Amino acid sequence: QVQLAESGGGLVQPGGSLRLSCAASGSVFNINAMGWHRQTPGKQRELVAAIRSAGGTNYGDSVKGRFTISRDNAKNTVFLQMNSLKPEDTAVYYCSADRLFSRVLTGTADNWGQGTQVTVSS
Repeated sequence: QVQLAESGGGLVQPGGSLRLSCAASGSVFNINAMGWHRQTPGKQRELVAAIRSAGGTNYGDSVKGRFTISRDNAKNTVFLQMNSLKPEDTAVYYCSADRLFSRVLTGTADNWGQGTQVTVSS
């Protein structure tokens, strides 16, 4: 079993930046892909970004050019650098991890964190 612990959420003004972190522990030997999804009340969870252990990435259309996903494989940690934040980025951000990249992309990963709130407001 894999445990995921997110950190770095908070309140930021429009145009500002935040950096989220997600550390994996437990049975991490089987983890290839990690990623971030976000969700707001009444809406489906949507892909923010995903990354393979070898470094290949995918981004949701609404964050391309503003967000960057990266990972430290030695520390089993994935990061999400969020720049030029907008009020519509306000959501709970969830970290996920799986053996298969496709599962992370589609939001069907086996392992999920508890979520961290990001609020973009003046």
